[in-house]
Amino acid sequence: MYRLSRRRFVVGAGALGVGLASAALAARCAPAAAPASRPPAVARVGWLNEGPPYSRPSAQQLDAFREGLQNLGYVEGQNLLIESRWAEGQPDRLPELATELASLPVDVLVTGSNYAAQAAKQATSIIPIVMAVSGDPVGTGLVASLARPGGNVTGLSLFLPDFASKRLELLKETLPGMTRVGVLRDANATPGWFRVTQAAAEVLGVEVVSMETRGPDDIHAALEKAAQARVDALFPLEHSLIGSYTPRVVEFAITNRLPGMYTSRAFVQLGGLMSYGASVPANFRRAAYYVDRILKGTKPTDLPVEQPMRFDFVVNMKTAQALGITFPNEIMLQVTDVIQ
Repeated sequence: MYRLSRRRFVVGAGALGVGLASAALAARCAPAAAPASRPPAVARVGWLNEGPPYSRPSAQQLDAFREGLQNLGYVEGQNLLIESRWAEGQPDRLPELATELASLPVDVLVTGSNYAAQAAKQATSIIPIVMAVSGDPVGTGLVASLARPGGNVTGLSLFLPDFASKRLELLKETLPGMTRVGVLRDANATPGWFRVTQAAAEVLGVEVVSMETRGPDDIHAALEKAAQARVDALFPLEHSLIGSYTPRVVEFAITNRLPGMYTSRAFVQLGGLMSYGASVPANFRRAAYYVDRILKGTKPTDLPVEQPMRFDFVVNMKTAQALGITFPNEIMLQVTDVIQ
C-alpha cells in the first residue's frame, strides 16, 4: 500500500530551589548509596498488553515504545531489558501476567489497555505503572484525577468525549443517507464511550445498534448482528478488546461491503474505510518519556495524566472506490493521511 502524507495536526498540552547550605549539609549526612535520581544500570521494564504479539497493531505499539526509549538513550541488551507479557486477546489472563511481572520484579510496568492497567494496579501498589493508553482512567478508578493521579499509576488517556461526536459527524457527512450504525463495543468496559456515542447519534438522527462482545468466543456473533440489523455502517468503539480483533473486524466489513469509521489507522491500513482518533503509536512513544522520568526518580503521582496531543484522520481510497463512495471536498480538507 502506498500512503500519501497530507498534513499533521498537533494539539499541544518548579523546580524547587535548595539553599547551598542545606545542600552541603545533606551531602555530608547522606549515605554512600546511589542517589534516587540515578536510573538503574540496566532498566528492567515490564510490558503488559492485551493483544496478541503477532498482530500488526500490537507490533506497532511495541515498536513505537522501543523507538521512544531509544531516543532517550536506552539500548536493549545494554542498559535496557523489556520483559513482555501478552494476553492474546483474553483479558482474563491479565491478572496472572501482571502478578508474574511484579514478582520478577521490574522497575516500572507499562500497560497497553484499561484492563491491563487495572490488572497491574491489583498486582502491585509499589511498582510504578505507566498507562500507554487508557480509556477513562478517572472513571475506572485507576487515578484520582488527571492532574494529580495519586498512587502508583500515571500515563496517557485516550478518553475525549468529543471524539465520538466528531467521528460520527465525519461518517454522516460521507454517508448522508446513513440512518443506522452498528456500534461494536466491549460489554465489560465502562459505559463512557457508548454513552457519548449514543448522545452524539441522537443529535444526528442516527439509530444505534449495540453489538456487544466479551471475548474471542462471541466476536463473530457480535459482528453478525450488524448484518442482521442491516446497518449502514460499522462504528467500533475505542476499546482495547476491539482493537485486538482488528483483522477480523475489517475482514467482516469488506466481506459484507460495510463502510466503517474506525478508531485508528491500523484498521484503515488493512482495508477499513476511514479512521479518526488519537495517534496510538504516538502515545506509546510518549509513554517512554514517563518511563524515563520514573527511572530517574520522579514519582508517578507527580506526573499528570496526559490526553491526546496528536490526531489522525485517515481514509482508504481503494476501499472507497470499491464501495462506490466519493468523499466530499469538506471531508478531504480535514484528512491527514490518504491510503491509496
